[in-house]
Amino acid sequence: MNNDAELLQSWVGRTESHSDLVTAVPVTALAAMLDRADDQIKIGAELPPLWHWLYFLPLARQSEVGPDGHPQRGGFMPPVPLPRRMWAGSRLRFERPLCIGAQITKTSRITDVQWKQGRSGRLAFVQVEHCIEDASGLLLVEAQDIVYREAAQAGDPLPAPQAAPAKAVWRREIYPDPVLLFRYSALTFNGHRIHYDLPYAIGVEHYPERVVHGPLIATLLLDLLRREAPQQRVMAFSFRAVRPLFQGAPFHVCGQPASDGKTAHLWAQDADGGLAMDATAELA
Repeated sequence: MNNDAELLQSWVGRTESHSDLVTAVPVTALAAMLDRADDQIKIGAELPPLWHWLYFLPLARQSEVGPDGHPQRGGFMPPVPLPRRMWAGSRLRFERPLCIGAQITKTSRITDVQWKQGRSGRLAFVQVEHCIEDASGLLLVEAQDIVYREAAQAGDPLPAPQAAPAKAVWRREIYPDPVLLFRYSALTFNGHRIHYDLPYAIGVEHYPERVVHGPLIATLLLDLLRREAPQQRVMAFSFRAVRPLFQGAPFHVCGQPASDGKTAHLWAQDADGGLAMDATAELA
């Protein structure tokens, strides 16, 4: 482990930059996937928070894709010698919205790599900071937490259930059918096989079904806020994945605004009332 730790620490501070154009088609597609009748998708229109995930997609060549469907490691991301990868959460600060038609640049930096010992074995935590800018300056900053784990074994338990909050002011049921998961994978060019390849999800990762994307759940949480409080501007947002949700099992996205209107507690819960994702939005 010491040799691994020293090697991976050498990735801290590594940076890369990419440019992209905020085009209308992905925005129109995501609005359709979320079952929204948005009619203001045109040049200059502002994107809702988190819709920046439609851009800077991981366009690895087919020969550079690993066995799990992710791009192979060892380029920008450190070569963590653990097979399972999960996006565990993010903390975002929104300075200005992205606008359709804008040329944007994302600069990413590895800010931390840590090894830990969990109940299921070794864990590696990689933190990546992304800064997105347009011609006028900074648009948003996102700190992403990526967790790597050892190979799953048959019979490994899922994380212990944690009760979701008992009361919600806002509540919407989501049915994650195969079409929803496919459309989100396609929109974000996400090749991770746990989201669409049932034999892989069951036989290799030992999940009971295909897994609902973490960023899709986070997007649905802010979409709930947008539906229920459309005049509120999201200044910051943080989310933490707690327990996976699976294809074919309905779940709820829920919310509770603070009495002062400055924050909202958002969460996703499974059909049994277990907490799947916990999030907070700062509002203006």
